[in-house]
Amino acid sequence: MPGDSLEQRAAGLAPADDPANSNHPNHAVQTRELHTYLRWRNANARHPDVLAAQRRERARVRAEKSIRWGGRPLTEAA
Repeated sequence: MPGDSLEQRAAGLAPADDPANSNHPNHAVQTRELHTYLRWRNANARHPDVLAAQRRERARVRAEKSIRWGGRPLTEAA
């Protein structure tokens, strides 16, 4: 962008000319598509009780397998 020094841009302190890792041509399009997605997500949100039941079931299955958060069983089979 005009006025940004090369050092600022290299240090990541200046805004980039385009949104990073994005296929959107500009910020307006990116914002519009983000808002469209958020409207869809809010309209199609799952019920909190269903999410809690799924979490409990996953925890129960992990407990049956003696798997903790690291994803590995407490004792390795020889």
